[in-house]
Amino acid sequence: MNDVENSTPLVDIGVNLSNPCFQDDWQGVLQRALDVHVTQLILTGTNLAESEQVLSLCQQSGDDFPDMLYSTCGVHPHEAKQYSAETGTQLRSLAEAPQVVAIGETGLDFNRNYSPPSDQERVFEAQLELAIELQLPVFMHERDAHQRQFEILKNYRDELPDGVIHCFTGDRQALFIYLDLDLHIGITGWICDERRGEQLQALVSSIPLNRLMLETDAPFLLPRTLQPRPKKRRNEPAFLPWVLEEVARCRQQPATIIAEQTTVTAKRFFRLS
Repeated sequence: MNDVENSTPLVDIGVNLSNPCFQDDWQGVLQRALDVHVTQLILTGTNLAESEQVLSLCQQSGDDFPDMLYSTCGVHPHEAKQYSAETGTQLRSLAEAPQVVAIGETGLDFNRNYSPPSDQERVFEAQLELAIELQLPVFMHERDAHQRQFEILKNYRDELPDGVIHCFTGDRQALFIYLDLDLHIGITGWICDERRGEQLQALVSSIPLNRLMLETDAPFLLPRTLQPRPKKRRNEPAFLPWVLEEVARCRQQPATIIAEQTTVTAKRFFRLS
């Protein structure tokens, strides 16, 4: 496998470490990340059970991987129809743990509508209110819903500490709507896809460097620039440097500068040690 050189500590702001494909070797995944200077990971909670699982992984890893793992807790729009008042109470309790650094993954997804849009909007607003109550940033998903997501967010933005649109794949209009709300933008291996990533490759230079963060969304979105591709075709945090390299190429900036600033931004955003 071709190596991408990087000696600057990186933060991967979106890792699905509770995915079953990591069950047998998650410690190895963490060690491989450290080996390429990916030093801190934000584990994504997409429903109540997964939020509990990723928090447990953070707690289990403390002795062998101190200060490496943090997590979010929330309910993804796909699962919004399952959200109840009790869900909100349990999320609030989970968020009291020091390893929980954001509310989410929440937002709107009108592409597939696995949950009705009305449920998605209700649950998104409930989690925005929780983030305001706890003064935690929001980790957000959005697909084919940027106008409605903007309309909801603008009513809460003044009270929200911060927010990031994770795995951004939208168009110019969506990008500038979110930047106008003073939000951050997460970039994944989507930018490494020569088929689907052209629009993002053209847009990434428009993101102010202090609003940009990097993520793998592992085990999904394996960078297509990675050669040869791993037999498992499973993405993992150790491949974050390939995202960094492509972002640097598209922005025509040194990778070291992007690495340093995105790490500073992520540490500040999530209040990492």
